Amino acid sequence: MPEFAKRSLDIHRKLGGKFEIASKVKLETRDDLSIAYTPGVAAVSEAVKDNPAEARALTMKGSSVAIVSDGSAVLGLGNIGPAGALPVMEGKALLFKEFANIDGIPIVLDTHDHHDIVTVVRAIAPTFGGINLEDISAPLCFEVEDALQDLGIPVFHDDQHGTAIVLLAALINACRVTGRSLDSLRVVINGAGAAGTAIAKLLRCIGHDASVCVPVKDVLVCDSKGIISRARYDGLNHPKRELLGFTNRQDKSGSFKDALVGADVFIGVSVGSILNKEDIQTMAADPIIFAMANPIPEIMPDEAIAGGAAVVGTGRSDLANQVNNVLAFPGIFRGALDAGAERITEHMKISAAFALADCVENPTADHVIPDPLDKSVAPKVAEATARSWCEEMGS
Repeated sequence: MPEFAKRSLDIHRKLGGKFEIASKVKLETRDDLSIAYTPGVAAVSEAVKDNPAEARALTMKGSSVAIVSDGSAVLGLGNIGPAGALPVMEGKALLFKEFANIDGIPIVLDTHDHHDIVTVVRAIAPTFGGINLEDISAPLCFEVEDALQDLGIPVFHDDQHGTAIVLLAALINACRVTGRSLDSLRVVINGAGAAGTAIAKLLRCIGHDASVCVPVKDVLVCDSKGIISRARYDGLNHPKRELLGFTNRQDKSGSFKDALVGADVFIGVSVGSILNKEDIQTMAADPIIFAMANPIPEIMPDEAIAGGAAVVGTGRSDLANQVNNVLAFPGIFRGALDAGAERITEHMKISAAFALADCVENPTADHVIPDPLDKSVAPKVAEATARSWCEEMGS
């Protein structure tokens, strides 16, 4: 058994998981009990009844997020069900607390039905200041997130948007290192699931003010059958057909290796070991490679560099330039909660990405993204996120 797997099992068994509820108040005297519970708490309930917005200040709502999963797309393990997903959701709660002082509550659901998930989340929403959807497979994740945007609190599927935000930040700095501009980039994304789709949307800045982020020149999205093109339109599901509204401007067809020819950037959110240095050599000079399949990247950094890559990033913590969602979601939610945001907009995501990129003062080929353990990052991302919401709302 690999070292980290055994150590992880040992510590989880010893502690009984990673998550617990902690009290913010003491219960040592009868007065303490009367203030925290009856009769004093009735005054708090009446204050919230008279002004529901007070719940943010008087209850856990102002700093709590439900972490909701159906266990259908957990890490690289696939559909392992709600019980299997629970350790990951506990880990997410730990990261929320450690980096943003947010109380994340794991909630795993024994259903893969769109209607059931939406109904449950709507029913529990009054408790929370935000909803973090996690490890829900595509296209279900798109449908669930879209259906919950009217809750009046942020609903954010991290596998989509957290990955996209951190990737965009890394790409911004990779452009600074290689002397490129975002609007000159020809990008290939291999993987048309949750992360790949969200990355494509963010890079094209759909419906967004170009003064904040200029769209890249073009994006080709590929799945297991090759480039998503109009020639394949009838064989695509709805989310993939939607991609054609803003990708593949020249209507190219072929394999994902055909897509690579002349491209500036390769972004992999697919499967490991599908590229070699010869493939990298078909790309534009000094290409940027983000091979994020886990645990084995689409190409290992040493081979990508041997093929001419100028900047290489992966999803692994033991390699340079780790694209890790922990750099985004704690700050995004902290900023949204602090601003009283009703949703997380494209403007907020892009503002967060630029703030994250700016956390690296002097980017280099081996340092285009902050260290995932850098605790100075979340407050900066939170500030940019909150400011962006206020700007959009004109406040």
